[in-house]
Amino acid sequence: MRYGSIPGAHGRVRPLTLLGDPLLHTQCTEVTDFGPELACLVEDLFATMYAAQGVGLAANQVGESLRVFVYDCPDDEDTRHLGHVVNPRLVETDGVVLRGPEGCLSLPGLEAGTERYDHAVIEGFTMTGDPITVHGTGWFARCLQHEYDHVEGRVYADHLTGWRHKRLMRQVARATWHRRTEAV
Repeated sequence: MRYGSIPGAHGRVRPLTLLGDPLLHTQCTEVTDFGPELACLVEDLFATMYAAQGVGLAANQVGESLRVFVYDCPDDEDTRHLGHVVNPRLVETDGVVLRGPEGCLSLPGLEAGTERYDHAVIEGFTMTGDPITVHGTGWFARCLQHEYDHVEGRVYADHLTGWRHKRLMRQVARATWHRRTEAV
């Protein structure tokens, strides 16, 4: 039996911000108001993430330049991690650097081998202002680093170099969603 509400059940699905929008390359603003508007944003982030079949989503990916992200992501042992972080700080990355497939809801349908540490620790707050620390390993560590990059104004493509970067940018240029954002 489930107790409590399902994240995103009361949220609305918002349009996604796509690569090419300057908001994705702008460092997000600290949250100072932990009131009902923040709670609504977190609900909207969950609703949008689930609708797009993602495992994480940052506020700037729905047009809000605030330091907030949500996640519903497994680790390598298939343990589910579900939550959100407000004003996140990446306080530790260590372990082995692994190159693995990484995609992004702001680059729909594309992915590239991206290097990430296999352990990450994020500190921040809940939407009610309570301090939290989130430890991630494996796939979940990749997710935490990816979402933290978003609030810092980076996307996974910014980590790529050489032929991986060139190949991804060619795919972006051919993507139907990219041509639509250029026309706007």
